[in-house]
Amino acid sequence: MTTEAEKTEGPNSGAGDTLRHQLEVIIFGTSTRAGRNFDIALLVLILASVVVVMIDSVPHIHAAYEDIFWKCEIFFTAVFTAEYVTRIWCTQHRRAYLLSFWGVIDLLAILPTYIAILMPEAAPLVVVRLLRVVRVFRILRLMSLFTELNEILSALRNTARSIFVFLIMVMVVVVVFACVMYVIEGAGSGFESIPMSIYWAVVTITTVGYGDLVPQTPAGRFVAGFGMLVGYSIIAVPTAIITRELWERINQRQSPDPPLPWNCPVCAKQGHSVDALHCKYCGSELDVPRDIRERAQKT
Repeated sequence: MTTEAEKTEGPNSGAGDTLRHQLEVIIFGTSTRAGRNFDIALLVLILASVVVVMIDSVPHIHAAYEDIFWKCEIFFTAVFTAEYVTRIWCTQHRRAYLLSFWGVIDLLAILPTYIAILMPEAAPLVVVRLLRVVRVFRILRLMSLFTELNEILSALRNTARSIFVFLIMVMVVVVVFACVMYVIEGAGSGFESIPMSIYWAVVTITTVGYGDLVPQTPAGRFVAGFGMLVGYSIIAVPTAIITRELWERINQRQSPDPPLPWNCPVCAKQGHSVDALHCKYCGSELDVPRDIRERAQKT
């Protein structure tokens, strides 16, 4: 017997829910061939749109093929708009997606073209699409490296305080070297001010050595050589901090189970356990379809 709710929903509601579920699995999941193909196709379109923007920035090429580039821009914008609308329609966390980092990036990827149509003087804003290149990290899921990427990002977050304190120490060393060189060399050797000397100290301590500002006196060269040796020591410190954190995280891994093949609809990150109900990075509800979860538990 048909209920009042079923009468209200209509005969096509079931088909709509099925289509929405299928699109959600393709867009947010990676366990199906369609999902992997979608990620690859999206990545190719993103890179192609960026290449078009970069080539179009060359003046003589822009003058010769302006119409072709504009048609390509319209095509890419139409595709990305359809993708953005589809994501909003099929996800169960629309507000969270719209306000998330990736939701804002998706919006910024299409807004500049519409702004350029209404206000042609704003056309250079199309370069905002370069932000979409960040999505290149999504392709790492296809190579089973996304978990390792999350490990690196987590290690960077955990060591952020130590790195920050270290950078403060480096800034103090840079200022000290700059002041010493400003006093020793002076304007005659190009050290006209302390800010200019700070620039030299940064270039020297990081062992870049552009050579546009060189000490001329024996005392200055001695200080410069000492700064280079300090620079080599400085480079090793953050490397050791991050390496130690990564080593500890690798040793703390207890579960050999494969990660859940489902990326968070809000932050787009993966690497969750098979029985996870919420994203371990942003806390959003995952809403993984039952068939995806059961398939992951069997593997």
